[in-house]
Formats: sequence, structure tokens, C-alpha cells
Amino acid sequence: MRLPLLTWLLPTLLLSLPGITLAAPESEATDDLPVADIQTFAEVFERIKRAYVEEVDDSTLLRNAMRGMLGELDPHSAYLDGEDFQALRESTQGEFGGIGIEVGMQNGQLTVIAPLDDTPAAEAGLQPRDTILRIDDQPTDRLSLEEAVSLMRGEAGTEIELTILRSNESTPRNVTLTRQVIRSDSVKSEMLEPGYGYLRISQFQNRTGEQIREALNEFQTQTPLKGLVLDLRNNPGGVLDGAIEVADAFLDDGLIVYTEGRLDDSDMRFSATPDSAAPDVPVVVLINGGSASAAEIVAGALQDQKRAIIMGTRSFGKGSVQQVMPLGNGDGVKLTTALYFTPDGRSIQAQGIEPDVEVVRGRLEIAESSGLEIREADLRGHLENVDGTSPGLRPSGDPVQDYQLGEALNLLKALNVLEPRFTGRDRAD
Repeated sequence: MRLPLLTWLLPTLLLSLPGITLAAPESEATDDLPVADIQTFAEVFERIKRAYVEEVDDSTLLRNAMRGMLGELDPHSAYLDGEDFQALRESTQGEFGGIGIEVGMQNGQLTVIAPLDDTPAAEAGLQPRDTILRIDDQPTDRLSLEEAVSLMRGEAGTEIELTILRSNESTPRNVTLTRQVIRSDSVKSEMLEPGYGYLRISQFQNRTGEQIREALNEFQTQTPLKGLVLDLRNNPGGVLDGAIEVADAFLDDGLIVYTEGRLDDSDMRFSATPDSAAPDVPVVVLINGGSASAAEIVAGALQDQKRAIIMGTRSFGKGSVQQVMPLGNGDGVKLTTALYFTPDGRSIQAQGIEPDVEVVRGRLEIAESSGLEIREADLRGHLENVDGTSPGLRPSGDPVQDYQLGEALNLLKALNVLEPRFTGRDRAD
């Protein structure tokens, strides 16, 4: 019988790791591993090996244990096998094979957070809060988030069928999509009217800050800018450095964001540099329930610095920072290591950014929100806000068809009539 051997061997292996000690069950030392729990783990491991209906090798069981250990921490920590690790690295570079969708787990169900612009998911009309019931013939109720993402990614040109259930519908629908290389320039720009520019950031990548500055310079070679709309709706986040560089493009001094964690190197502060690309241009930032993470860093910084008016609906509320750490076997660990705070010290974890001007799709927000948007606070296992509480739109670039964008343009015009308050500095008459 293997149980006594495994019960002895596992603690022995753990003792060989640096900084790890085992404690008796009654020990209260927080850095010690309790012997009783290690023995229970070994017993469960052995019973699966002996009695599970199908044979499972030791390596698979141990990897599954590591996945569970990370997956139960919060919705954003995960064990990444070699393929998932490579896919994550590719996505931050702006190129990968898939359908272009950000997903999360809500009440144990795979749920759409936001489709990326100009991708198969957006073109098929997938919307935030759609529940994905099946991926091809695979039900999603027993899949981890990483397994689901892996199934949706694949070689460009191959088809995938999703069975989705929309929040206001009773019957699921099947949607067939063709994977493509998701190679997104994360920034789109156009002139709404002479003097009024529009910048859309679909997600934050390594080159997003550079692309924003290029777009601003291009605007200003055409005509003097009177106002600018920065559209962060349905932006699921991305690279932290990209968010800092975008905020820096509109600020010439002051704090952008700071982070706090348990380790000293998790405590960081990021401030603006003096070379703002648009120091005096009035800015309206559009956000909604699909604006998450890095998008919220930008919105929070510009709001606290009084550099922009934030318009739309409350954002997603993902205020945590993940580090991706490579492992010796080629796999990786994505681990939440810190919370980030806006310049005024606000943690938006599970709270979100409240807009200065609340405008919902198609009408002015007067009544209570319908609650149909998915936010960080809805995700299984989300981190609480520091105070202990936890409380589908595809922009067209056409202010006539896009009500929120039209309201942003009207507000910019009003700011040019009234005293220019939200430029981050006083102007002389």
C-alpha cells in the first residue's frame, strides 16, 4: 500500500525546499506547514490513484493540485502550462490566434467580459455578460478559465462554435466563428469634426503608449485640437506599462498610480513626466462596465488629476496587479501580488471608477442601473476592496449612432464655451 510511503515522502520533499518548515497541528506559526493537512493531501492523492474510475498519472494529479491551489485564490491567479504561458506572452505583444474575446468566471459560468474591436467575436455580435455554455462539443461548466481560453484559441482559419445564453433571453444560441490572427493595433483614431479628435483603445499592449502619442501628433498636424474623446469602453485592460504611458501622454506632472502588496518590491509608484503630448486639450474619457484594470488606471489617474471628465457608467472594478513568473519546467504562474490605487488613494478593487457624468447606452442615466453588466465584484473569488466592501457596446466612431460618444462631443463643445476647467492647468485670457 502506497499511502504510508507517500505520507512520509511528501513532507520530506517539502522540507527540502528553501524557507519551508513543517509544524505540528497545534502550531500557530504562520510560516509553517501543518503536518495534519499534508497528511490529508497525501491521503486524498492516494485514494484518487487507487479508486478513481480512470487511471491518472502522478504528474497530472500534481499539476491539477497546483491549478486548484492558484485558482482558488482569486479569479486572476492561475497556473499556466507551457502553451498557456506562451499564449499570454503573445497577447501582450498584440498578436495571437483566436476569436478576440475577454472572458471571466461568474457564478461558476464562463462569461464574456468584452469582445475586442474588429475581431471575430465582435463581428459575431457577442456582448458583455453573455454566458458561454459550450465550446464546440465541450461543456464549459467543468472547465477552468485557462482551459476555456485554450480551447478558444487555435490556428487562424479554423472554425469554432460557441453556445451562448444572453442575459435577457431564455433560449441558448449557437454562434460559429472563424479564428483569425488577432493582430490588433490597440489604438484607433479619427476626427469626429474639425478640431475634435477621437481615440479608441481596445486593450493595453506594449506599444499602446507610443501609438497614442503618434495619433495625437497626427491630429495636431491637421488642425488645432479643441477637444478629445478617449474611448475606453469594453477595454479589458492589459499591460500596466501601457496604461502608465497613456496617462503620461495627457499629464505633465503628478502621480499616475501606485501599488501596495506584501513584498517590498510590490510597492511601486508611477508619476508623469514633463513631456505631455496634449497638455491643454480638454479630454472626455468614456468608460463602462467592460472597462477594467489598465483602463481603470488611466481613467482614475485623469479623474483624480482633474485632467479629464469621465463619462459613461461605472467601470468593472479590477484593482489588482498580476505578475507572470516563469517556472523551471517551461510553465508559468500568474499570481496576484498587489492592489493598485489612484493618485487620491482610492482602491477600485470590486468598486470601479464612478463617472463624473453618468450616461448609459441610448439614454441619460436617471433610474437605478439595470445591473446587467458584469464587473469584478461578480467574479467568483474576487478580492475585497481594502475597506472590506464588495459592491455591450461596440463604438462606431459615429456620434449620431453612438449616444454616449455624441454626449461626449457635446460636452467638449460646451467646455470650449465655458471656462476650460479640465485641462490640468489654468489658462490666461
